[in-house]
Amino acid sequence: MLWDSRTSEKVCYLSTYPPRKCGIGVFTKDLVDAMDLYSDSVSSTVIAVNENRASHRYDERVKWQIRHNNEEDYIKVAEEVNSSDVDVVNIQHEFGIFGGEWGSHVLSFLETLRKPVVTTLHTLQPDLEPQGQRVLKQILSRSNAIVVMNNIAIGILAQLGISFKKMNVIPHGCPNIPFVSSDYVKPAIGLKDRIVLCTFGLISRGKGIEYAIQALPQVVAKHPEVIYLIIGETHPMVKRIEGEKYRNMLFEQVKELGLKKHVVFQNRFLSKMELIRYLQATDIYITPYPGANQISSGTLINALAAGRAVVSTPYLHAKEVLNNNRGVLCDFKNSASIADAMETLLSNESLKMKTETKAYEYSRSFIWSRVAKKYAELFNLISKHKVEAYPIEVTAHEA
Repeated sequence: MLWDSRTSEKVCYLSTYPPRKCGIGVFTKDLVDAMDLYSDSVSSTVIAVNENRASHRYDERVKWQIRHNNEEDYIKVAEEVNSSDVDVVNIQHEFGIFGGEWGSHVLSFLETLRKPVVTTLHTLQPDLEPQGQRVLKQILSRSNAIVVMNNIAIGILAQLGISFKKMNVIPHGCPNIPFVSSDYVKPAIGLKDRIVLCTFGLISRGKGIEYAIQALPQVVAKHPEVIYLIIGETHPMVKRIEGEKYRNMLFEQVKELGLKKHVVFQNRFLSKMELIRYLQATDIYITPYPGANQISSGTLINALAAGRAVVSTPYLHAKEVLNNNRGVLCDFKNSASIADAMETLLSNESLKMKTETKAYEYSRSFIWSRVAKKYAELFNLISKHKVEAYPIEVTAHEA
């Protein structure tokens, strides 16, 4: 164990949770698993947020379930948590996972709850719409502590009038992946002698994959052994709205550009071990997101954890973690810029190796064992001191 405690705090996480396919759920399970492995000061239970008509077979940690858009469920479960021995509730917050306008049903949960609350923010943007701001500020006003994953988020919250006293920076965790050469792993997955580019995660238009595909002809002309792996299912919410429209557009793009031998789609949700194996086989990881305001990317963090060289657009999270030559930035929605960034690494093996080493060394500070320790210390502090949440003025920020 990394630290000892005489008492064990009982923490309940409100979040999506596997087997539901959701990045927030994967994060929560990774955090809970890390708590079980590295902390004897926290015991964990989960309130799982379901799609309205979905039914999942959860593990034994899930003690309660809430239907996404059923406000009564939020109130009922909060009352049951009040009657339980739970010491702290950790809300894993992202607007889209909770029901109501801008996820406002979670406010009914908080208004009923009589336990200390720590809220972890997965998404945050400077230009948040007024109603989104109001919901977020009400959530944070009822939270005893707030966790953000990087320093950029602190500035955004300060602009919204949130007190610095509540803010805690705990990075997005990552697995402790051995640092190996991609050439060592490639033969086992049929990629020997290929230059492997990779993007993984739930697929949606917000990933900007079309710009990476458009960059490939320029790269393939100099490096015909290049293969681009696009790994992941279409995001379930996207699939419900438009089916496979975006993926099909990407298929057509690959066909029109004559790239069928250079692009492989894996339409599935990878297990953790499969993901690690593919990341270790990767030469360049690509996050070509078209939006500037993304403050957290679990896929980017996992790529750094594997010691991969990264080419990325300069969204908020990427600008922070790829600083000091830990990756190469390219322009938004600019395939030529993406191609140039890849060529910068592919044409200079020494630079690529230095970039990989810096990325890997940087990631050691947020492997899950260390992240779990930081969360456990915060949960214990909030539970012991029973710090009271204090109200802030709930109004939209005026620019």
